[in-house]
Amino acid sequence: MKRLFLLFLVLALLVIVPFLIWGDQFEVVMTPEKTVARLLAMGNWAWAVGMGLLVIDLFLPVPGTVVMSALGLIYGWLPGGILSAVGSITSGVLAYALCRKLGRRAAVRLAGESGLAEGERLFNGETGGWLVALSRWMPVLPEVVACMAGLSRMSFPGFFAALCVGSVPMGFVFAWIGHAGEKAPGMALLLSAMLPPVIWGAFRLIYLKWR
Repeated sequence: MKRLFLLFLVLALLVIVPFLIWGDQFEVVMTPEKTVARLLAMGNWAWAVGMGLLVIDLFLPVPGTVVMSALGLIYGWLPGGILSAVGSITSGVLAYALCRKLGRRAAVRLAGESGLAEGERLFNGETGGWLVALSRWMPVLPEVVACMAGLSRMSFPGFFAALCVGSVPMGFVFAWIGHAGEKAPGMALLLSAMLPPVIWGAFRLIYLKWR
């Protein structure tokens, strides 16, 4: 477990370092007003640029919630929510796929075979889905948990279901906030925190009953 935690810390550092280097610049450049203006300047391609920003949030300190709010303001809460959710889901799938395909050897060096075996038990058990779903509304954790799920070879259907459960409420809530003029950020945080565990719990009950 200690070596598995070491792997988690290394992944967290890889995510945090870009924030330390470029985070302030991104916050200045990507204020809500500037983000909306830049997306509007893209014309008919604003939706694609917005989704692209959510995807590269995997590598750069892009303020994802600001982008989601901007998409909601430009397109409305429903189209903006769909675009935000799809962008967030795509980012999670990319992190999972890259780490599952390319990061195995480095992970073995850090965590060892026994550490990765512990990770596989963690992410392929009941805890894995909760970790993925709940991590989507936390800072830093979405990328780290998605990478850990890929390295631990979590079942892709289970990962994708949990990813959607966390990303879809987050995307729609912040798109709604943008559509409403960003007048209730506290409500956005409350809903994005409450909805994933409720939806995932319901999904688990339905799935277990069906199985």
